[in-house]
Amino acid sequence: MPDSNSKKQNTKYIFVSGGVISGIGKGITVASISLLLKSAGYKVAPIKFENYLNMDAGTINPIEHGDTFLCEDGTETDMDIGTYEKFLNEDMGKDNFVTMGRIYSTVIEKERRFEYNGEDVEAIPHITNEITRRITSLASKKQADIVVIELGGTAGEYQNVFYYEASRIMTLKNPGDVIHVHVSYVPTPSHLGEPKTKPTQLSVRTLNSLGIQPDFIITRSEKLLDQRRKDRLALFCNINPESVISSPDLPSVYEVPLILNNQDLSRKILSKLSLPIRKPKLNEWENFVKKVKKVQAKKDGLEIVIVGKYFGTGDYELRDSYAALFDAIDHASYSLGTRVNTRWVNAQRVELSENIADLIGKPDGLIVPIGWGERGAEGMIKAAGYARENKIPYLGLCYGLQLAAISFARDVLGIKDANTEENDASGKNPIIHLMPMQKKFMKHRAYGGTMRLGAWDAKVKKGSIAHKLYEKYGGLLNKDGLTSERHRHRYEINDKYSDRFEKSGFIISARSVIENLVEIAELSDDQHPFYLGTQGHPEYKSRPLRPHPIFLGFIEEVSRLKKS
Repeated sequence: MPDSNSKKQNTKYIFVSGGVISGIGKGITVASISLLLKSAGYKVAPIKFENYLNMDAGTINPIEHGDTFLCEDGTETDMDIGTYEKFLNEDMGKDNFVTMGRIYSTVIEKERRFEYNGEDVEAIPHITNEITRRITSLASKKQADIVVIELGGTAGEYQNVFYYEASRIMTLKNPGDVIHVHVSYVPTPSHLGEPKTKPTQLSVRTLNSLGIQPDFIITRSEKLLDQRRKDRLALFCNINPESVISSPDLPSVYEVPLILNNQDLSRKILSKLSLPIRKPKLNEWENFVKKVKKVQAKKDGLEIVIVGKYFGTGDYELRDSYAALFDAIDHASYSLGTRVNTRWVNAQRVELSENIADLIGKPDGLIVPIGWGERGAEGMIKAAGYARENKIPYLGLCYGLQLAAISFARDVLGIKDANTEENDASGKNPIIHLMPMQKKFMKHRAYGGTMRLGAWDAKVKKGSIAHKLYEKYGGLLNKDGLTSERHRHRYEINDKYSDRFEKSGFIISARSVIENLVEIAELSDDQHPFYLGTQGHPEYKSRPLRPHPIFLGFIEEVSRLKKS
């Protein structure tokens, strides 16, 4: 492995593409390959290239493209970046995520600055050069031995053709240093009962037409692919049978690195890249997967209801809209050895219901997560009040904190018209108001990348529930009582009402170091067993091997109360 301090850096590159259908699991594959290579002692840097023309993922409806993942540096990215963070246990940022909109914008800005010296600017080579520059820049900044590049979309789409062309050019210019992994779907039609390889054959033919021959094919299928199917793919796709790797459906995505490792994928990749072969050290990951399996095998568990507004997509429900939240719940439940069953309730249904008990029932815990805007907001306010009145453990995340404050103001403080400026701009009692620094952005409709984004430090009040959780589970509270959480919001609890809140038992337990904004609030012990809301997003900092203290505390308290 090259010395990271040496002047000459011979970085290797692995492109990962997808075939047949979207959502095939490229992100999990990239994260798994990166984990295996990192565990073998290599410095690995993953990067994802998205097809859309948005500058980032911040303005995309989560129903359209899944949960926007928020990085420590404030970059709003695709949720696959969150998968990279969780598998590698490393922070990602702006250098790990690129959109086609960002590529075009950069090229056009350079042209306007006359950086192309009067050339006619064209897709090739200027767009492909910018793609390549982003990849090599990441390699340099991270001093990476290996960069793993996820190509968004599916082979054959016109939106991503320049990414594939950049891959072809890099392979041509760097012989021996670039390989291509194709993740493709092998369906098993129920009326036939056997896996069909033709879709993958056609997908590889599409790659071939772009000048790319994959070095490995990772097959996504219901079960492990048999040797007959591997041989058939090898024959028609011009590849060695040993380079066809099976990635079947599994009870947990965290098992994927292990099943790939069982097929010697890291050894095969390192051999193809002419790098020293080192066996991945996966003891910690293997122990974690054992915990996952043990929890999944349990029949009984806690029921936690999530009242959100981004579940519906046509006639179907979408888990990916709250991907980071579900992951954070899982991480904590696996660590505690407690099975958690989540039940999703559409906030609009709660809003329209005359008896929300019929919808929510009597769960062991209730979460109101991230959200924006008026649709479903009153339903989430009702849910926050229902949890408070019925002593159901409650966790409010961002919007969930704000709407819990509105519910408390209406029901306990008697401010019947309490609301948020976001939904009632002319209201007389804006319990939640637009932060002053955000007003100029909103005035000019500057929505993209202008929220309060990224990690912000907060001082946590000693003796509070929040402080006890951070202290008990460690890692996110320093000796000065400061913690740091990731933020993504424009509105904040209005400090004009803070005294009235605290006198009635709605305790502000953390404030930001800058601007003194409310970061965490909770009900006092004599009012509720566990009722806490956070303006930050602990779900974005949760990791499989390092669950977040707030989720650990919430689930542990839910479990204790159920047993009592």
